[in-house]
This record gives sequence, structure tokens and C-alpha cells, in this order.
Amino acid sequence: MKIFVDAKPWARVEKVEKIAPPENRPTEQHFMVAVKEPPLEGKANQAIARALANYFNLPRSRVCLVSGFSSKKKVFEI
Repeated sequence: MKIFVDAKPWARVEKVEKIAPPENRPTEQHFMVAVKEPPLEGKANQAIARALANYFNLPRSRVCLVSGFSSKKKVFEI
């Protein structure tokens, strides 16, 4: 399953929030994930993956970043 993420690094509070998908793609799952880590050396990407794993109650190894390594718009595979 693909998860589309809007990343918010350097947030004060870490959270995962489901948001409405675009009208032209209603079947996709979109989330806003806020993490405290900075977007340096992949730290924010790792924190987002941990947050998604906790949200879906899965082991961290089941969450993989597919695209958007240096972008705020990311795609994760679960």
C-alpha cells in the first residue's frame, strides 16, 4: 500500500494526521507527518518512517521510503 506524505520537519510536536486526498485521486491515502528532527542527512525521513510505523502499529522494517528523499512530498510503501 502506498502512503503519500506531506513532511513537516522541525515541528514542535510530533504527529501523524490523515488529510483529504486530492479530488482527482480519491482512493489514495494522504497524511501530514510532523517530526522534531531536521531535514539533514535523512534524519527527518527516518523519523517519519518511525512515526508511520507507530501510527499503523507495524515494525519499522515494514515502512519504506519510495520517493521524495529530499522533498516535502514523499511516498512511503507499507
